[in-house]
Amino acid sequence: MAFAFRTLNSLNTGHSMIEETLAIILAGGAGESLSPLTDERTKAAVPFGGKYRIIDFPLSNCLHSGLRRALVLTQYKSHSLQKHLRDAWSIYNPELGEYITAVPPQMRTGSGWYAGTADAIYQNLYLLERNPAKYVIVLSGDNIYRMDYAVLLQQHLKNNADVTMACVDSAAMCATGCLTLQVDDEQRVRACLQQAPDDVDKKTFSSLGIYIFSKDLLVEALSKDHEQAQSSHGLATDVISGLIDSHRVYAYEFGASEGRVSQDGYWRNIADLDDFYEANMDLLKPVPPIDLYQRDWPIRTHQPQYPPARTVPGVLGNEGISINSIISSGTVIAGGSVQKSILFSNVHIGDEAVVEDSILFDGVKVGDGAHIRNCIIDKDVVIAAATKIGFSASEDGKQFKITPNGVIAIGKSRSDVKP
Repeated sequence: MAFAFRTLNSLNTGHSMIEETLAIILAGGAGESLSPLTDERTKAAVPFGGKYRIIDFPLSNCLHSGLRRALVLTQYKSHSLQKHLRDAWSIYNPELGEYITAVPPQMRTGSGWYAGTADAIYQNLYLLERNPAKYVIVLSGDNIYRMDYAVLLQQHLKNNADVTMACVDSAAMCATGCLTLQVDDEQRVRACLQQAPDDVDKKTFSSLGIYIFSKDLLVEALSKDHEQAQSSHGLATDVISGLIDSHRVYAYEFGASEGRVSQDGYWRNIADLDDFYEANMDLLKPVPPIDLYQRDWPIRTHQPQYPPARTVPGVLGNEGISINSIISSGTVIAGGSVQKSILFSNVHIGDEAVVEDSILFDGVKVGDGAHIRNCIIDKDVVIAAATKIGFSASEDGKQFKITPNGVIAIGKSRSDVKP
């Protein structure tokens, strides 16, 4: 779930540490809980917010933090992600040693795919061993947030840490499934727990899945974990947990009062369709908890060359209307009404059609007189005229997936959505 913290103040971080850091982004997750949005793409490539992909957020954080070397570890249904990396993120200069490189499973350590977050990096250990970096920052490719990684790196150096884990106070964390860290007064991690301890007097944090390692230690720890037959090969649950007693493992509280740029302190894990829907709807609040219009930390993405969005009268003379919505380029609202919704590029809303509380991906066509609400509709879906969706759970359930919160998800490229 989402939470907000104080704005960060300015901070100067030495360029040398940034230049000595390699970013590894774990973007291979299948994301079954986001089906049907992940039926044809990996989780990190799922569209978000009217024009972005989820992976644009950690990659933009890398860009603005000064990190110019990143390995994106892909796996499941990676074509959409790799195409997006090519189109949106071919911005670095290899002649200067800069790159964002997609790395599919290489099968260098066996014939299996990644068996966990630690195993994903271990299978690409040769890339670490040959890299001159002194530090490695490991990121998830499927969270929505802004963060100045330079501040995290400086804290790692200040503490003379072997490992630093970005986290948030457990009292502010509403999401489930996050690793709980028990820390002392100096923010040193003393235990990693699968759930919060019963002793409420102990200071606890929840891990955000963002880690900094000294590279040599990471190589050594991954090799050791690979030899452990009983390990689940999780980076936090197995590798870092095994280092707490013997090494300097520290927590860094996300949203602390340091940083070189204004940040909104928002972090959301996109665990399922309801999380995805709510994170998008957050953008429509009068004061969004994450500000996409922040000029000193823009989120970069690929922008197709569509014409501007427009509203036009329909054939029956109805005016096209958009109320409290995000409308992307190429979209035409032709006599229909769009309310509290997010429309991606090249969407067409027909005459007298009504779209409420919904998210429509690129190329969706909503026929004349159709009425949809509480929907997530994937790319290139055609909704026939006079179709009603979101009014009868029993009828909708015959064709579509319905989430526990009642959100209806319609998979990609369907042209048979009829009354």
